Amino acid sequence: MARILFIASHRPDRAPGQRFRFEQYFHHLEQNGHQCELSFLVGQQDDRVLYTRGNYLGKARFVRRAIRKRSADLARVNDFDIVFIFREALMTRSIRFEEGFKRSRAKLVFDFDDAIWLPNVSEANRAWAWMKDPGKTSRIIAMCDLVFAGNAYLAEYARAFNKRVEVVPTTIDTGEYVPRTARPDGPVIIGWSGSVTTIQHFRYAVPALQKLKAKYGDRIAFRVVGDGTFRHEELGITGLPWRKDTELDDLRAMDIGIMPLPDDEWARGKCGLKGLQYMALGIPTLMSPVGVNTEIIHHGVNGFLPRNDNEWVELISCLVEDADLRARLGAEARRTVEQRFSVLAWRDTYLNLFNSLIHQPQVKRA
Repeated sequence: MARILFIASHRPDRAPGQRFRFEQYFHHLEQNGHQCELSFLVGQQDDRVLYTRGNYLGKARFVRRAIRKRSADLARVNDFDIVFIFREALMTRSIRFEEGFKRSRAKLVFDFDDAIWLPNVSEANRAWAWMKDPGKTSRIIAMCDLVFAGNAYLAEYARAFNKRVEVVPTTIDTGEYVPRTARPDGPVIIGWSGSVTTIQHFRYAVPALQKLKAKYGDRIAFRVVGDGTFRHEELGITGLPWRKDTELDDLRAMDIGIMPLPDDEWARGKCGLKGLQYMALGIPTLMSPVGVNTEIIHHGVNGFLPRNDNEWVELISCLVEDADLRARLGAEARRTVEQRFSVLAWRDTYLNLFNSLIHQPQVKRA
């Protein structure tokens, strides 16, 4: 029915935003007659260049290759019916490729899952901040035919620049995310999942976890997944790197999942992915009451929303001491994901949004 070119930074099965926002819908789109192609910029060798300090020559070479790749995409854009842009076409201040796509026959879709209009540069690339322009987000939104926003907060921002905005939450494939069938003997595992760029959020929970360690000793243990460089001797934590082939087992080892966040603009734009991953696996989940988290968690029913260190300690303690409570909240958390945040619950809506765009009359563009 339609050819769709997905424009994104990372290769398949690599970046959480891509995996949980559009890659896992490829099969359903293709089953319903659409052809999906992902054009990405960052290969496996580029990871080591882009996410470490220095290596300026290697990063400059990457930018040149990325420009060539996007130039090739632009040369063939009229072969496609839809161009789907996740966040940006190029990781610089330029929007010339988005502008080029706009002049083509293809309809444009923009998708975002963070408050990317705010400055946010990783420590490894602080010296390259001058190449970034978060303000370009509004200009890209304005030129698109349809915008997918990951939550209501992001949608409110987008609607200031484009009337055609749909809230499409980040979703979980509950066929893949299946809870474990039995719990091994041993301490209650309190776990956090994230990345080297979000480990700063885990640190907000450390004071409460230190109190819990003092209270329970060897009855509890801690697990950090996603940052293999993280260490915390007092809590006995040696961080695990993110690995696609062990991701589910690394998460299933947790008895309690936590997602601490500061209450700031960037955090309010987040889409609750890590909490949803825990919940889909039937893991009782605690999330800071920030942004979409308050829409995902019904406090005391399918999880907890601790507001300060004392509540983190109190509520985790309840779960440590009561296995039945862990099972009850975990089952309700799984049900929430199945009904409201799963691929199965959203796949037909997702498909219909593409179908309606295909049949929308072409607007003459400058």
